[in-house]
Amino acid sequence: MGRASRADAARHRQEIVTAASQLLRERGAEAVSVQEAMAAVGLTHGGFYKHFGSKGELFASAAGAAFDDISHTLDRIAAESADEGDARRRVFDEYLAGPHRDDAAHGCANTALAADAARTDDPAFRAAYTEGLQRTVSRLAEIEGDAQDRRAAIADLIVLVGGLTLARATAGDSVSDEILEVARGLARR
Repeated sequence: MGRASRADAARHRQEIVTAASQLLRERGAEAVSVQEAMAAVGLTHGGFYKHFGSKGELFASAAGAAFDDISHTLDRIAAESADEGDARRRVFDEYLAGPHRDDAAHGCANTALAADAARTDDPAFRAAYTEGLQRTVSRLAEIEGDAQDRRAAIADLIVLVGGLTLARATAGDSVSDEILEVARGLARR
């Protein structure tokens, strides 16, 4: 395989992972097919096995990419914040907001993939989810100023994920916005 072909293959693989990551977060694993992931980047199903050994391998890679997005968002918030308290408030304000609720495809993997991880019998997908959640907890603890206080970071993640999940489940009803508001208020306690 020539240099250009390897570069193209690497680019295509990344495009497939990105598309699958968005589809998984938006619709869940049961509702996403290999054909849809390939078509989303303009490729045919026939080329799938040039990039992945199985659908499970793709979904594990897609979950990892979704968690990478969370890390980038948390890094951005930390860099833009005046101090740990400001960073924590901004995490809650951005996470528990209408635009995040309404854009599941680009949203948090902790929320979007939790049910899939709980139901799967694919150890690679579950491992990717668990590793991603662990990274999120560690990064939240760092942002909040105490990398050793995992329990506080886990408590915050519970509020964030629970609030967003309930808000998404009730989107279109006024209670959805109320849930987001109450959950954001918990950050100020």
